[in-house]
Amino acid sequence: MQNYSELHQLISLKIANTTYGTHPKELYEPINYMMSLGGKRLRPILTLMACDLFGKDVNNALDAALAIEVFHNFTLVHDDIMDNAPLRRGQETIYKKWNMPVAILCGDLMMIKSIDLLAQTQNTNLAILIQVFNDAAAKVCEGQQIDMNFETRTDVSHDEYIHMITLKTAVLLGAALEVGAIIGGANEIEAKHLYNFGKNIGIAFQIQDDILDSFGEGHQVGKLIGGDIAANKKTLLLIELMAVVHKDDKALLNQLLSEQHQEKKINGVLDLYAKYQIKEFAENLKKQYLSEAYLHMQSISIAEERKALLIDTANELMGRMS
Repeated sequence: MQNYSELHQLISLKIANTTYGTHPKELYEPINYMMSLGGKRLRPILTLMACDLFGKDVNNALDAALAIEVFHNFTLVHDDIMDNAPLRRGQETIYKKWNMPVAILCGDLMMIKSIDLLAQTQNTNLAILIQVFNDAAAKVCEGQQIDMNFETRTDVSHDEYIHMITLKTAVLLGAALEVGAIIGGANEIEAKHLYNFGKNIGIAFQIQDDILDSFGEGHQVGKLIGGDIAANKKTLLLIELMAVVHKDDKALLNQLLSEQHQEKKINGVLDLYAKYQIKEFAENLKKQYLSEAYLHMQSISIAEERKALLIDTANELMGRMS
């Protein structure tokens, strides 16, 4: 089996050697620019790992892995427009470097190209691959809309939040693994266990990201600590605080949420998080989803040493975030 760095090199070479078109250049240059910005390439690597897990040559899954990565980057192009974000991975976003119409059209074409890449997969039931891929793609869009809906609501529940991050973030990790497993020759039950492994890992990752935004170090998170608090973003932490805060602290919380002085706001909410043990709640929930993920991995009838790379990758990624 190939290790993480070998698979990263393989997908990076595939990305570098793939062209999406040349004319009109205003349409294709942004795609090449976006795909060259780098990143962890986690999703396509998971696709290759899943194929490798079942003993097939990972080269069989390269086109599908790139399809997953192109789709993921398409979502980022459009997310940057919706978030009015000027930077992505330290570089100008497409709509800032070019303009918004170019970014919209470029994203649309990236979605089309991702399906084209998936269709190049050989010796696999393409209809099943497209069904898995399109189901995940639709759910990502649903999750994004639900997340935007939360911005105007004050009554978001735990279950609604977990549902949103499952759709917006976790299902694509699951689908990346399921696609790779199918190409690798897994049966339907094994492929679904791998999907659920990835989905639950994805939920745990997002909970960890929420925790780090409030309690991490700046170099870990790569952004200003407390940014979610400053933006009144409805993370798991804030939702839990709203659910458990005593009535005598409710007025204080409402005052803090409308506070214009950012440092005072962040510190005040952090004090309430500490008082109501919000971090501990989130850590425990994260552990529950990790445990659920590993139960699905244990249900796959493959030698433990072959599963080790995937499990170690999940543990390492979680460790880097903690």
